[in-house]
Amino acid sequence: MTSNLRNLLLAAFAVLLFFAPKLAGGSGAVYSAFVLIAIFAVMAYGLDLIVSDLGEVSLAHTVFFATGSYTTALLSTQAGAGSWATLIASILIALAFASLLGLITLRLREFVFSLVTYAIAVVAATVAQNWSFLGGSDGLRGIPPLDLSLGTLSLKAANDRELWPYAFALLIVVLYLVARFRHSRLGSAAVMSHLNPRLAIMSGIDPQAVRMKVFLFSAPLTAAAGWLYAYQRAYVSADILDSYFLILMLTAVVLIGRRVLLGPLLATGLVLAQEKFLSLGGYADKIVLGSVLIATLAFFPGGLIGLFKMIHRKTSRA
Repeated sequence: MTSNLRNLLLAAFAVLLFFAPKLAGGSGAVYSAFVLIAIFAVMAYGLDLIVSDLGEVSLAHTVFFATGSYTTALLSTQAGAGSWATLIASILIALAFASLLGLITLRLREFVFSLVTYAIAVVAATVAQNWSFLGGSDGLRGIPPLDLSLGTLSLKAANDRELWPYAFALLIVVLYLVARFRHSRLGSAAVMSHLNPRLAIMSGIDPQAVRMKVFLFSAPLTAAAGWLYAYQRAYVSADILDSYFLILMLTAVVLIGRRVLLGPLLATGLVLAQEKFLSLGGYADKIVLGSVLIATLAFFPGGLIGLFKMIHRKTSRA
């Protein structure tokens, strides 16, 4: 497929996606589902860079999601900060956290790296649950509606229908950044550091520095999702550090296939469509989500794309 044709198909997909809520009926529930799909897909893209490009499994990316949400909640409710200010602050604080966590974890590899990042997520959840400054178990409420107005240009969103264009815009920006990353020197260095560290070093690449740069690039993406989620939800509590969000991110990364640009978006859409429109109940939906992740990793680690390729090979031989 040529580059021009691929770009044309992606543009057509973007246009179709933007109008999809209206084409699907335009109800409040439909717009709510699409807003959440966009937010959670953006959340997953941050982790996707770590898993698919660096080959590491970070179990602490929920911390960056919570960073964006709690920063937004604190600044908007206690300091009266506007939406642009909370977005910038969310990104900067996520970068600061990523720098700190990177120094602690990125010298570790594979199994130990995953254990340490999981321990960090557990500590963060405990702090959020019990620290009164963060609202404790009650959380932080009273977050005002999103307002990205510039001068006389009014850019406000008081409900999911009005929030959808902003969620869509955030998603498109993140897709563009991820695509650019994977065609950049840093993206190539990340894959080489993952697949062949010795060759990377012989080529003049510092794997440790590359891993830190990718970590710093991924954290603001997930934090931006938390920023928008706070406005969509209008409150923030410690449940955003629940294991559900981690399992959702991991499922979004692996279900379709790794290093597939639209993979996390499509996977998030499948998961949220089931939960929103074919729900079996809160606990049952979590069991379904966990079972999907287990089945994917155990039986077709290449994702649905890998499964289809395997079926195609077998049918073509028959």
